[in-house]
Amino acid sequence: MRWLLILVMLLAACGEDGIADQIARAEAKDAVRPVLQQRFPGVPLEPATDCVIDNASAGEILRLARAGVTGLGPEETQLVVEIATRPETIECLLKDGLAPFLIPKG
Repeated sequence: MRWLLILVMLLAACGEDGIADQIARAEAKDAVRPVLQQRFPGVPLEPATDCVIDNASAGEILRLARAGVTGLGPEETQLVVEIATRPETIECLLKDGLAPFLIPKG
């Protein structure tokens, strides 16, 4: 019975929005921010970071999370640029990142 409880807890932590996912996303954001700052100056950093992470696959998030801990290499930098320039990411940025700056306050 005890092992079953431990197994259920581990599976819950590994699911989407589980602790493991949250930690991986946080570490991946640490890898994404400096690339966005350097390659896309002037873009609102936090919304852009969120858009990149939200449009990355689980495997890409894990790869970026590893780079967030060990340091960025050229492959991870290119991965961030690739994700950032996907149509879905650009659409997210236009909607969530730039809209507050472009829509006049009435």
